Amino acid sequence: MKVGIVVPYSWSFGGGVVDHADAQTRALEAVGIEARLLIGNDPPGSFSRLLHPRQGRPGPPPASVIPLGRSVIVPGNGALSNLVLSPHALPQLRRALRRERFDLIHVHEPLAPMLSPAALALWDGATVATFHAAGNSTWRRLAEPLWGFLLDRIDLRVAVSEQARLAACPFAPGHYEVIPNGVEIPPETDPANRADRIVFAGRHDPRKGLPVLLRAWPRLRDSGVRLRLLGADPLAVRLLLARLRLSEEGIDILGFVDDDALTEELATAKVLVAPSLGNESFGMTITRAFACATPVVASDIPGYQEVVTEETGALVPPGDPAALAAAISSLLADEVARAERGRAARARAETEYAWPLLARRLAECYERVLAG
Repeated sequence: MKVGIVVPYSWSFGGGVVDHADAQTRALEAVGIEARLLIGNDPPGSFSRLLHPRQGRPGPPPASVIPLGRSVIVPGNGALSNLVLSPHALPQLRRALRRERFDLIHVHEPLAPMLSPAALALWDGATVATFHAAGNSTWRRLAEPLWGFLLDRIDLRVAVSEQARLAACPFAPGHYEVIPNGVEIPPETDPANRADRIVFAGRHDPRKGLPVLLRAWPRLRDSGVRLRLLGADPLAVRLLLARLRLSEEGIDILGFVDDDALTEELATAKVLVAPSLGNESFGMTITRAFACATPVVASDIPGYQEVVTEETGALVPPGDPAALAAAISSLLADEVARAERGRAARARAETEYAWPLLARRLAECYERVLAG
């Protein structure tokens, strides 16, 4: 079987859907399915720096990636997405679909412009689509009358969570398989004997709630713990600190980090903090922390309620710095209980979110679709 995985964003700038599809490609290969990732790419250079203020992945994409043009930043759903909108991408996509001779294509975010609906229009074979987004999106409401009719070409619909299914159903009614975002499980890690660090991992998007964490930080700073900020643009973080009249004392602003560095950070920290304000369908960073045996303090929002349990962390009201600081302090104060939550988090990742399990579920879906 050969599968083409279509993503409307840029491989060069990580994000939930991009990271999911990138890992999906490797997981499918591991179960014997040949997979190619059809996605945008913004090579390092002056032109990419002009279009994208934040740092992208260094170097070229892997051989499994078929690049389909550059991306531009488009705001929506409380985030800044790197969407491929170049007209040159369409003939490249058409040629790739003809050349690669896929048995099936798997389209991510089929309502997001423009590669995903273009793939639905250009492809006349078996099609699976995954819906990721939660909440109300302006571009999704615009997309429905323009190319929503293409959704009828989807043979099987997948949602990464119940929240994603609820968000997609008004635009694409029908039966959905709920298959969560997967996580790659690193070698066994010890949840005890961790460094005195807490970690935030995410872009500087409004919905990620970084200002809430920084407002909570003065209540935590004197405990001796350090705050490690990963993914958010360093300049944007420093401007935010200046606006909040906070110093960098006790804060390490690391900016973009690659997958290996992120795993190392999560595997050596005591807690991951996910203070998002809403519109999160799942929480991939949370399950990555789980895989590293790291408990999580997260906002009590629908997308995170499906993932974080009392055994694996704590949920707090979104947008409440005092409650966030109190939950972090409580988790750090009891080292035995914190380590036990880390073990439970690791077990949850292994039994519910590990990519080998989800790849087999996807393979079964593909076989059903190809069998008609």
